[in-house]
Amino acid sequence: MRMLLAFGGSRGDAQPGILIARELRERGHWVTLAVSPNLVDFAASHGVAAHGFGLDTGELLRRQLATRRRTANPVSRISALRRLNQQGFTEAAEDLLELAAGTDVVVGGMANEEVGDAIAAHGGVPFAAVHFFPIHPNRAVAVLPNRLGAFLPGELNQLAGSAVVRARAWALAPPLAELARRAPEAGQRAPRLAIQAFDERLFPGLAQEWGPRRPFTGFVVPTADAPASAPDTALAQWLSAGSAPVYAGFGSMPVGDTGALVVLLRAACRSIGRRLLFVSGWSRTAPTLTEDVAIVPAVDHASVLPQCLVAIHHGGAGTTAAALRAGVPSVVCSFLADQPYWGRQLRVLGLGATTRYSRLDRPRLERLLGFASSAPVRQRAHAFAADFRDDGARCAADAVEALAAGHILRTHSRALTVAPAERERL
Repeated sequence: MRMLLAFGGSRGDAQPGILIARELRERGHWVTLAVSPNLVDFAASHGVAAHGFGLDTGELLRRQLATRRRTANPVSRISALRRLNQQGFTEAAEDLLELAAGTDVVVGGMANEEVGDAIAAHGGVPFAAVHFFPIHPNRAVAVLPNRLGAFLPGELNQLAGSAVVRARAWALAPPLAELARRAPEAGQRAPRLAIQAFDERLFPGLAQEWGPRRPFTGFVVPTADAPASAPDTALAQWLSAGSAPVYAGFGSMPVGDTGALVVLLRAACRSIGRRLLFVSGWSRTAPTLTEDVAIVPAVDHASVLPQCLVAIHHGGAGTTAAALRAGVPSVVCSFLADQPYWGRQLRVLGLGATTRYSRLDRPRLERLLGFASSAPVRQRAHAFAADFRDDGARCAADAVEALAAGHILRTHSRALTVAPAERERL
């Protein structure tokens, strides 16, 4: 089968798409992978060739954060958010239309779900969304990622979630309508599927509420036997030279003054007598190795995190999954999107602590780090990791195959039973 996988967004958004694409290619399918232009090389480093589509994710992140800070006026803010949601849609649609020719199924990540769905509808083929967080309205997940959210009734959470979905649809209505006008005359809408690519244990009751309509696959992460990145010998020696350090890394999030951040992190680590491993990610910081601090641009989470005491991070689904898999408690310092929700859920389950990155200061970080490194939290994190499943890519590929094969079979069966004139049109 011919498949188009479109996973725009940050590295955390792209990696599940890369892993699913690789799994589907190994099964003999013709797979076209599309990621944000700045992540084409990242896909290649995982052994998967990819096409760039849409806009650079770094610029979109900067614009989104700037929009949040620019005005407190609700009318102006809603207008700005609508424009922000539309940014990159037209470019992404144009790129994907070209790549989608002749495809049997389209698969899309959360960052570009609507444009992927529209491209599938344009071609009359099924669409599978891959959700890294439970974004569909439900009763089980508090709509407010704070302590107040714990007291809201399930009905209110579902209503609020529905309102968010409608607001997003309203924001994207103009470009979606324009794309629909360009589509061939559509018949019956091809089926859609929403794959839940996260651990259902993190949201008790959600699997029962949704049933089989939204299958859970677990996080899409490299399998336990996947080859790790080339080891950093100097870092490996540093890790083994002392007690387990505190990991800190914020991926592609703009952290501002990196030097001041490292000073803050070092002070908090000293408060519990631990070294600091800072993964600079997209921040421009020179690599450093001293007795109590290691600063490196990137690490292999699967091999490094199990050697750490606590992980301080932004709460992206990928880093959250890596910490859970390693059995390491988290201190989530969230920026936007689903990050505060991951932080809240880890706090509720006793697997970590959380705050907004914008509220981060030394007293708060020391308090949260002390809690996350406590024996009860570390024990719960270790117990959670014992049952962590790493077959998410395989299960997601199974779901995509079944969706596409079922549609092809139904279309073929219908073509055999219709009149010759209509069969010609099919």
